[in-house]
Amino acid sequence: MTTEETIFSKIIRREIPADIVYEDELALAFKDVHPQAPVHILVIPKKALAKLSDAKPEDQALLGHLLLIVKRVAQEAGLTNGYRVVINTGDDGGQTVHHMHLHILGGRQMLWPPG
Repeated sequence: MTTEETIFSKIIRREIPADIVYEDELALAFKDVHPQAPVHILVIPKKALAKLSDAKPEDQALLGHLLLIVKRVAQEAGLTNGYRVVINTGDDGGQTVHHMHLHILGGRQMLWPPG
């Protein structure tokens, strides 16, 4: 399943401004406009993929690439004491934008369980 028109697709096309911290041919990372931690960055694929559960075997390299971007962006953000990576999937998972994205949360102690 592909994504519908979302705020993230508009950010990819530069129709909506974002504080972009990383970009390559496959992905984009930018600061969340409603941060839930001192550091809250979203990593999104440029490929239209609505949610993680829609990923196919051919998306394996892309998914690995996104995790390596998370590592790089977290290091560049100075998250040396650790960070949390969250992928909300579907309505029950708390996904509000139907374009797969990874949240990098850090800059404070994360609690468990998260919610």
